[in-house]
Amino acid sequence: MAEALLKVSNIETYYGPIMAIRGVSFEVRQGSIVTILGANGAGKTTVLKTVSGVMDPQKGSVVYDGREIQKMDPDRVMRLGMSHVPEGREVFPFLSVRENLLMGAYTRRDHEGIARDLELVHGYFPVLKERAEQRAGQLSGGEQQMLAISRALMARPKLMLLDEPSLGLSPKLVKEIFEIIVRINREQGTTILLVEQNANVALHTADYGYILEVGRIVMEDTTANLLQKDDVKEFYLGIKEQGVRGKRRWKRKKTWR
Repeated sequence: MAEALLKVSNIETYYGPIMAIRGVSFEVRQGSIVTILGANGAGKTTVLKTVSGVMDPQKGSVVYDGREIQKMDPDRVMRLGMSHVPEGREVFPFLSVRENLLMGAYTRRDHEGIARDLELVHGYFPVLKERAEQRAGQLSGGEQQMLAISRALMARPKLMLLDEPSLGLSPKLVKEIFEIIVRINREQGTTILLVEQNANVALHTADYGYILEVGRIVMEDTTANLLQKDDVKEFYLGIKEQGVRGKRRWKRKKTWR
């Protein structure tokens, strides 16, 4: 069994006086795709921001590739081999597609390798080659998501954090992008930590899953097993099993982002 590339232990992160995630622990093994599922406001984005150094935990540890990185600046975390694709894409709208991609490689000095990786991402997303000189802000939402993923790949990460890559996209584009995510994992060996509200696509993409409710991990298992659990079917896949109604284990609560 592969070793854990990322190990998060009992982290607590606050927004001012409000505890957003509480005692969260999970692992991401080398070469795997791991998903964290949860309703809007459960704390999923906060988990990724804490892992990548955008937010500092008040308690707990984040160990990446054998090194504690909690409270390390995000640029140092990135240089260690972790790329974070944030929710909402956040491309540089006034730069061209090509310039956005090169920004992903700004820490690199291997010019031949950068050229090869440009061809690699163009192979995954040919539209980016067609629109290389177009401003990124003029791309569609789906194309901007492709660009954000490709920009992260240009850093040659060991671990890629993806925050809601399906957000606002058509079912056809969601299918296309998640097929590419699987290819990146299988072909490049890139480990992926995926945060998603679209539980169906996430569970059919990832190897292992954690479910986050009100800032806490309430369930974990292989995705094959999670897909068979009645609670997951009802709350996340919209499938009501006969006799399950009225026996809900989890209560919906008011949550924060």
